[in-house]
Amino acid sequence: MVGSRFVDELVTRASGVQVTVMGAEEYEPYNRVLLSDVVAGKTDVASLTLPSPAPAAWPAADGQSSVDVRLGCAAVGIDRSARTVTGSDGRVVPYDVLVLATGARARLPQVPGLDDESGLPSGVHALRTLDDAREIVAATVNAPRAVVLGGGVLGLEAACGLARRGLRVTVVHRGPHLMDRQLDAAAAEAVVHGLAHLGVEHRVGAVTERVVVRERAVRGVRLADGELLDAELLVLTTGTVQEVEVAAAAGIEVRRGVVVDVHGVTSDPAIMAIGDCAEPPEGATGLIAQGWDQARRLARRLADGWATVEDASGIPGSRAPAPVADAPQHGGDVVRVKAWGLEVVALGVCGPAGGREPGRRTVRLSDPDVGRHIEVVVRDGVVVGATCVGAGGVGADLVTAYTRRTPAPTDPAHLLVRAARGAAEVADEPSPT
Repeated sequence: MVGSRFVDELVTRASGVQVTVMGAEEYEPYNRVLLSDVVAGKTDVASLTLPSPAPAAWPAADGQSSVDVRLGCAAVGIDRSARTVTGSDGRVVPYDVLVLATGARARLPQVPGLDDESGLPSGVHALRTLDDAREIVAATVNAPRAVVLGGGVLGLEAACGLARRGLRVTVVHRGPHLMDRQLDAAAAEAVVHGLAHLGVEHRVGAVTERVVVRERAVRGVRLADGELLDAELLVLTTGTVQEVEVAAAAGIEVRRGVVVDVHGVTSDPAIMAIGDCAEPPEGATGLIAQGWDQARRLARRLADGWATVEDASGIPGSRAPAPVADAPQHGGDVVRVKAWGLEVVALGVCGPAGGREPGRRTVRLSDPDVGRHIEVVVRDGVVVGATCVGAGGVGADLVTAYTRRTPAPTDPAHLLVRAARGAAEVADEPSPT
């Protein structure tokens, strides 16, 4: 996704650029954010395809840019001295500037039952790629019961989607409450109500002792307290691992992600990294907004000018982009759950990150019995944080106020008026069908 956005931004801004894109998957770039909608049956696979600046091979006319897209071809090696990248198809591609957008892969929990070297048991799936989503949908045909391991954003979206298909779903989460990285306990209670409205059960503070497997197929999940959750489908949403292996093998500085400066430049000035694989100074959020912002800023930097520098490999006269002052875009930390029957927004200083600080004013409206919780944090006359569960219209308004930094009312409680007026509608809303 981020790599595709970068190429689109670059060829829009620059002329005479020759771009080679290597992609490990066989598919055209697609919107990974909507994979849970595929699981839910809300959208089809064709709707996920992202706008592309070019077909797979786009020859350049005089002064125009060219894009060569190689699908099913992962980058497997970088020679920094020769400035080449080797693809999984064996071909070697030269570069002046290399942009890593290798993303992240699903983190698989280390528990008995998932430790077979031959692969995951039948009925066990991560949710990270288009193939994953297709396999989950196929598995729902013969799976009346499902367990979703992980109660974060993706886990809740997957659970709601499976419930929409008629499965009996239980979310198992190790943390003290659902979405504990983004929500406080009060907001999580409103989420619990929303899930219960869909027939989704949950277990929090729950440690998975074993995945029960018989004849190479999942049959359930046993928790450390002894409870056995029967299931024919297990969906793993337990986080991601940044894809840094090819960068590390080339001697580029890597911690959890590929270390970059504010411009996206790695320890080698001719190599940049953006998206989920990157570790910028402000930290990696894993949110698509951060990756798109990085793509925009890097494309602008490349298009706006070049400077002759000596890179880390000692090659003088190499081409590298000149620095352009361009700060990260405000609002890249907005977290959304927009699933069937459940809407959550968390942004800025809210939930566990909120705390108390002089100058901040917090107003809230909380009614977990109807699945509604809104909290707004204001400082210096603007919204600096908010949590919104079960009030989609209010959430959209707060996102707009936050990202545009529009002045907040003198009395921030006015930001909750729309939610209060809609209370009766929320309470009387029928079960989703």
